Amino acid sequence: MRPNSYRGIKNRAGNVRFFWAASVALLISVLPAWAVDDIPPPFGFHWNDSMTKVEQVLLGAKAKIVTKIRKEKREVWTVEGLVQPGLKRTLFTFKEGFLVEVELQYEYPDWSIERYNDRMGEIRRYFDAKFGTGKLVSRSRDTDSDVIQTLVGYQWIVGGTMLELFYFSAQRDLMVFRSITVTYKAI
Repeated sequence: MRPNSYRGIKNRAGNVRFFWAASVALLISVLPAWAVDDIPPPFGFHWNDSMTKVEQVLLGAKAKIVTKIRKEKREVWTVEGLVQPGLKRTLFTFKEGFLVEVELQYEYPDWSIERYNDRMGEIRRYFDAKFGTGKLVSRSRDTDSDVIQTLVGYQWIVGGTMLELFYFSAQRDLMVFRSITVTYKAI
């Protein structure tokens, strides 16, 4: 009787090991899909955070809401004072009171065109590594007027979200304006 009961225990132990191994394999195969279902907004926010929650976090971070503009069914806040190198301002867009877009506008007044190009490349490679290869959505240079304008943009779509990276330059004689914009959107 002892050999039969030992065999039953051994079979049950084998079944338990198989169940756990199969469960772990299933979990590992599903985790990458969960990890990049959506591109989250920056600063630890979540899509559909309420205006009240966003305002509390911004005030706690000592950021200043400079303007609140209502456009149709959306409200756009311009925020300054979020601490990040080169971050000039951030636009938070709410639809029906909930967060749907965050636009980060970076300006580096002392940077050369080469330094901007390097930074664009760094940011693009970071997003490519994280979300897959971005799609080139804009590459233009307008020299038809006395203001030379350049626009280069990339886009990543993951789940129900979109991320856009744009470089913009406008130059007239010795006056130059350049910016890098990163926009997170719930679509």
